[in-house]
Amino acid sequence: MAKFELKLPKMGESVAEATITSWLKEVGDTIEADEAVLEIATDKVDSEVPSEVTGVLVEKLFDVDDVVQVGQVIAVIETEGQGAADTVAAPKAEPAKQEAVAQVAQTVETAKEVATSVSSSEDRFYSPLVKNIAKKEGITQAELDALSGTGKDGRVTKHDILAHLESRSSAPQPAKTAETPKEAPAKSAAAPIIASGDDEIIEMTRMGKIIAHHMVESVQTSAHVQSFIEADVTKIWNWRKKVKDGFAKREGENLTFTPIFMEAIAKALRDFPMMNISLQGDTIVKKKHINLGMAAALGDGNLIVPVIKDADQLNLVGMTKKVNDLANRARLNQLKPDDIQGGTYTVTNVGTFGSIMGTPIINQPQVGILALGAIRKVPAVVETPEGDFIGIRYKMFLSHSYDHRVVNGALGGQFVKAVKDYLEAWDSNREI
Repeated sequence: MAKFELKLPKMGESVAEATITSWLKEVGDTIEADEAVLEIATDKVDSEVPSEVTGVLVEKLFDVDDVVQVGQVIAVIETEGQGAADTVAAPKAEPAKQEAVAQVAQTVETAKEVATSVSSSEDRFYSPLVKNIAKKEGITQAELDALSGTGKDGRVTKHDILAHLESRSSAPQPAKTAETPKEAPAKSAAAPIIASGDDEIIEMTRMGKIIAHHMVESVQTSAHVQSFIEADVTKIWNWRKKVKDGFAKREGENLTFTPIFMEAIAKALRDFPMMNISLQGDTIVKKKHINLGMAAALGDGNLIVPVIKDADQLNLVGMTKKVNDLANRARLNQLKPDDIQGGTYTVTNVGTFGSIMGTPIINQPQVGILALGAIRKVPAVVETPEGDFIGIRYKMFLSHSYDHRVVNGALGGQFVKAVKDYLEAWDSNREI
């Protein structure tokens, strides 16, 4: 029999770790090649890790809620046939390899020390990562036991302990004075919410908690400012109505308004590259690629933002296929971690639910987000060489939220005006 080590696969350039959310197989279960063994979570995306071989699961090296680094062995699968280790005597290790083995052994001993240094007085389980953070940050056992866990069975996760450290470090310290300090009045705690017997208690989902934390963090980080502008999209409305059936027959794709708007936004970002930036401390990072995030609502009420990479390089056919693919896979919960990484600017379509405008929260570390309002058929003044008259037009509001730390009102307004201009200058005879 040979043993195969199942490792956490690489899931994108910026994804270095994942949290195990559930094991789909138990020790002793038979596994087919390409069959899912466990489920993992990275930021907002849940994924499955399949087996590369057929065999029997003989060992699980991590528990649910443990954080695993990319490339780490997470399980051992026993396969038919003999492996090289069973048939060939192991050669004597070279000096460099011996040193590597010694380093690994030292790492294991360190991990054992961490595991034994923080042990719960209440037989509560803590993952090695949580224990390591507690040891480094000087968190006492009593303090750790008092934390409320959001993981399975109330376990304390990495996010729980980091949130605790953040709140502890931001707590105000008493001022030092020459006089004998008086006892400070007790800080009034927030009034608890009392639920009656008729109320329904609903636990927030893991994704809901992550989104809530991300939104609060964004509001606390960026100085949000909004600019609003109305665009006449009558030409686009009529053009799409004329070509959508033929496009669907030829390409097998529905032509929605979203890729048309995305094309205009990508062009505006190319015109105003200082909207395609991020801020790290006092340093501005000007992005080379225009990667448009496309906020999509999920069936459970949560939100996810898949990313269209190099959006300015796509023609309208390519943009349509990319938009439809990401939207469909988002609804089916089939997005990969890399699908939501690397966004440089985000677009959200609040008009999908009938809203005519909105004030969206910036998707950090970006500096801007554009909300597309509902397209409305309205009476409007139409200017012609023969004079002005009232006509029926299709119009929509564009709501631009931007980070006033680095984007002033002029740039924020010019950018959204450029999007409007691209939409209103649509070629009614355009071929697709």
